[in-house]
Amino acid sequence: AVTGVAVTRIDTQILDIRNQTICCSRTFTITNTNIGHCHLAEIKAGTELGKTAQSYIDDGHLIPDALMIEILAHKYDELCPCEGLIFDGFPRTVPQAEALKAMLAERGTSVSAMLELAVPEAELMERLILRGQTSGRADDNEETIKKRLSVYLTQTAPLIEWYEKEGLRHAINGSGTLESINAALCNVIDSL
Repeated sequence: AVTGVAVTRIDTQILDIRNQTICCSRTFTITNTNIGHCHLAEIKAGTELGKTAQSYIDDGHLIPDALMIEILAHKYDELCPCEGLIFDGFPRTVPQAEALKAMLAERGTSVSAMLELAVPEAELMERLILRGQTSGRADDNEETIKKRLSVYLTQTAPLIEWYEKEGLRHAINGSGTLESINAALCNVIDSL
């Protein structure tokens, strides 16, 4: 199995990679925008977007892609122009990638790269179980992780082929030390 998310470019470098966000943000002075935090901020601020998002959550539903794009667009407009912007945790599906592409095109920019962190499934399982043990996250258990990997394979993995066809995919070995993975990520960003 592999893990990977999209990278976009605004003026200079833009990065969207989970678990590498802090290192690359420090290296490149890039603003981190976690999509989960974006919708929570809208809810907390009591905006119309936040109220709509809260209504879906209260009904036990996921926030629809169209609303997530509106929230992301609002955050983008709030932060930019900027040196760079991380869309952490987005997109996770091909329809989300298509919507992100359209939203950025409306603003005169585009996705410049997708960084794919390739990690064997057994190693992912080991890392997430360890995270659960050290952080107390109840959802980091073997059964839930297997479900997440299944969802990843059906919904998120197709992004690899989609971004490959767009000519934007960069595969990176996600095994190894944080420093070596970070160096590989930074090498790709430097080439953008």
